Amino acid sequence: MDLDEFEEVVLGVVDVGVAHALGGARRGSGDGLRAEAALGTRGRSRTGVREARLYVSALGVYDAYVNGRRVTVPQAEGRTAELLAPGWTNYDVRVNYLTYDVTDLVAGEHSVTLAAVLGNGWYNARISDGSTYYAKNGNALALKARLLIRYTDGTEQSLVTASDQGWKATDTGPYRADDIYDGQTYDARLELPGWTSSGFDDTTWPDTEPVAFDTRYPGARLTAHPAESARLMPRWDRRPRSVTVATGVTGQDGSPHGRGRIVVDPARTVTDPARAASAAVAIDPGDTAIFDLGQNMVGVPRYTLRGPAGARVEFAFGEMLNDDSAGADGPEGSVYRANLRSAKATSTYILKGDRHGETHQDSLTFYGFRYVSVSATDTVTLTGLTGKVATSAIRETGSVTTDDPDINRLARNIRWGQRGNYLWVPTDCPQRDERLGWTGDTQVFSTTGLYNVDAAAFLSHFQDTVVDSQTVYGEDKVQFTGVAPGGRYNFPGGGSGWADCGVILPWTVWQMTGDTTVIGDNWPAMVRYLAWIRQQTGDTYAGQGSLTGDWLAPQKTSAQLMSDVYYGYVARLMAQMAQAVGRPSEADAYGELLARIRQAFIDKYLSTENGTVTVRSSLGDASPIEPGSDPNQKTEDNSQTALLWVLKLGFYETEAQRRTLVGLLADNIGNDAAYKAAHPNSSRVGYAENTLSVGFLGVNVLAPVLTDEGRADLAYELLHQDALPSWLFSVRNGATTVWERWNSYSRAAGFGPVSMNSFNHYAYGAIMEWMYACMAGIARDPDHPGFKRILLQPHIDPTGRITHVSGSYESPYGEIRSEWTVDDSGRTLAYEAEVPPNSEATLRLPAVSADSCREGRTPLAQVDGVRFLGHAAGVSSYRLPSGRYRMTTRLR
Repeated sequence: MDLDEFEEVVLGVVDVGVAHALGGARRGSGDGLRAEAALGTRGRSRTGVREARLYVSALGVYDAYVNGRRVTVPQAEGRTAELLAPGWTNYDVRVNYLTYDVTDLVAGEHSVTLAAVLGNGWYNARISDGSTYYAKNGNALALKARLLIRYTDGTEQSLVTASDQGWKATDTGPYRADDIYDGQTYDARLELPGWTSSGFDDTTWPDTEPVAFDTRYPGARLTAHPAESARLMPRWDRRPRSVTVATGVTGQDGSPHGRGRIVVDPARTVTDPARAASAAVAIDPGDTAIFDLGQNMVGVPRYTLRGPAGARVEFAFGEMLNDDSAGADGPEGSVYRANLRSAKATSTYILKGDRHGETHQDSLTFYGFRYVSVSATDTVTLTGLTGKVATSAIRETGSVTTDDPDINRLARNIRWGQRGNYLWVPTDCPQRDERLGWTGDTQVFSTTGLYNVDAAAFLSHFQDTVVDSQTVYGEDKVQFTGVAPGGRYNFPGGGSGWADCGVILPWTVWQMTGDTTVIGDNWPAMVRYLAWIRQQTGDTYAGQGSLTGDWLAPQKTSAQLMSDVYYGYVARLMAQMAQAVGRPSEADAYGELLARIRQAFIDKYLSTENGTVTVRSSLGDASPIEPGSDPNQKTEDNSQTALLWVLKLGFYETEAQRRTLVGLLADNIGNDAAYKAAHPNSSRVGYAENTLSVGFLGVNVLAPVLTDEGRADLAYELLHQDALPSWLFSVRNGATTVWERWNSYSRAAGFGPVSMNSFNHYAYGAIMEWMYACMAGIARDPDHPGFKRILLQPHIDPTGRITHVSGSYESPYGEIRSEWTVDDSGRTLAYEAEVPPNSEATLRLPAVSADSCREGRTPLAQVDGVRFLGHAAGVSSYRLPSGRYRMTTRLR
């Protein structure tokens, strides 16, 4: 069946079966719907089923069943369930549907039953407060589906969500409450055995009613979900590493802040990971069992319990354990949850009293957690607990490993953060009362995300949502928004760095895939956006302003300066994209716009008084809305982020100025005693030497700009740094994902500002883009997007702390490999590379001379197909055709 045929039935999301519509719209809580039909067509007897396809969508989220079995999807491990299908969109613009092959669930049966559990999902949850479709008291949940069965004799049969198809609904089942932020409540005493199977007696269930969604939103479209759904991935399941049973609290009087510490029952506490993974734990009323899964993850719990009917068990989730610092929210050793803010993040299960045990897995919400705190109203025994990982980052395409365990841990943390936050849409965090598609986070991480995972379709689909949000929530209906989808936190005003995602994301997808379709699809929306900025600021050529600025940066930069550089940046990207899709006149126009923005920037911010060069990044305040910031901290000239962007965009006039700017940047990073003495009022005084001082809008340009400017040594110094602020600071303090703040936590100082302190926030993980492109040396040629032409440009660690790096990336043309090893003396570099078919590479290899680059005993320049391009500044360059290479060079 083609799409048009399906839309003939479901376009506009009308005539859908809906639970609870009978009494008016209200928030649902795990509504159950079902319909049953005999197999056979046009009055004829049943013949063999050739194939069966299920097309399904919902206002809310669904768990679908056919003939009593959960509808699942193929995965490497076999089959797996999706979580929270059909995902999250701006429902008044677009609703997704998904398609499933359910032939094996229908074949051989005499009848077919289609059933679904509906949950609030994002549609009815607090997360959508502020959205145009949101109703404080809840909307009616709705299902729209078609089960199409084709028989071997060529006939067809359909079961659809229409009022004449016998659909019934109930709200009397075990699903009692669900919310994205708050969790799920399941009462096993109310289970309805067999209700998803044929033959169940539903005569007492009320009929469903249509929901006229198309009347309320006549422009809404029903579209096939084009990307990876969010799935449970068994290979990443997490089992407990330890179990601690607390029976109370002690030591309040002697503790620094009066919270004391938990009283541990050693008889029921298991610290051996092998035993903890499967330990049975008895929990009495008043006890708390704390499970450590060893990894901050995103998904749902699966647990098995034994206990009396009516016993209420609560599973509360958190990312950290409390210490004895001022920021803790409970006794030392308990689960820290203050950073969840208003999110309850609790799975509640009420037992039915099965003496053989009861197993449950939440499916109508999700959690971000490492630790699980379990309590009960009666004595129960927990015989199993598994963290089921859910993600849309399914097919991994790249990896970087080194001989430095801390850097490897950082890379793993970045990957885990992406898994958790690529869930239907790219979110900022997965745990607190936010979990939103913040566009600034998305754009700074998108290149890293595309290296790590086959995420082009995922991010392109998100771009569709960004454009939808532009038309609903954007200022004047043309500004891209800070959040997509939904209206929560989509405040009007300066959006630079976040709104610019609407241009940066299509450019990034094009660069990484070579596919210009994403440019063409988004061109009108991008043009409207740039024209709107010009309309706002006119011939000043200033940016639209920025409420967020260089978010959470230790050193403050003028938010308006950040807006101005981003205006120039997106103008440059528009010029490149226009050229790529055959719009030369528009490319020229955007090039001219960039030139005017550049000159206006230089005139305003670049001072050359008294023979010095100064980037006046103190002209204007930093973000006025940043929580937890020091209200007395001022913006500073020559801030790290300002210097980086000036160098990246070439916003200077002479090469002498460029060299001076690089020196200023190096001095700022170096932050030695002389620098501090010369800048006594700088925020840098409080930090160690060789530390970064960037926020969200500087983190992805820091190491690449340093490397481009010939200071890869400083990039490596920053990578190895573990003093605050640095990437390894979190690693040293026990992180298993990337944190929102550089100072989210330390063993010495405790927790960072609780108003905004996520322990799973991937934005700072953007450093991995540099790890692929410059450390491992697998980079795209910007003039040949999609890795048709590759830049192999490994940069050796001049600190000597990393002597081996192995990188791989599955490009559109095949796998690219780049691996290097420096010998113990530091004199010889062994390098291996693989260039996939139908592509070629420009190799830039460090070498003392061109003659020292050899494959075996043969000079590389003499290898068949290889072309020598030159040797300069200690680097030999070659053009390599596809193939595998193993070579050595002398470094000194």
